Amino acid sequence: MARRLRPEELGFVREAPVRLVFARNVAAAPERVFSALAEDVPGWSEWFGAVTLARPVRDGGGREVRLRGGTRFEETVLVAKEPELYAYRVDVTNAPGAHALVEEWRLAPAGTGTRVCWTFAADGTAPFRLGLRLARPGLGRAFKDAVTALDRRLAG
Repeated sequence: MARRLRPEELGFVREAPVRLVFARNVAAAPERVFSALAEDVPGWSEWFGAVTLARPVRDGGGREVRLRGGTRFEETVLVAKEPELYAYRVDVTNAPGAHALVEEWRLAPAGTGTRVCWTFAADGTAPFRLGLRLARPGLGRAFKDAVTALDRRLAG
């Protein structure tokens, strides 16, 4: 059953009870990575293995995302500042126990490539928060695999 979450803003990324932060360098330039994140929303399903559907809604002001296993998100884009920051919050989800979710993608030049830093910020019931902390290694692998696939996609 889908539920509306607390409408947090970007500052939640630094204040959330659960903050999972992952970083990786890629060969692609920040502008290309930003474009893949913010402008080619449907392309997410091609490089982020957990994503089965991603599409922009509300003239690009939001996104609809579906994950393997049936989790769904309706999101609002909070910031799309090329080429350094893309962030969105989840407004509605069927994920049990979630109260608030914000994701931030920070991009910084790293030599001729990009340092990609993904922060997953969340609040929810105690079991939800514990589950996220326990899922950290799996989310880290998913991030690594996704960013590696994105870099290959951008190189092709």
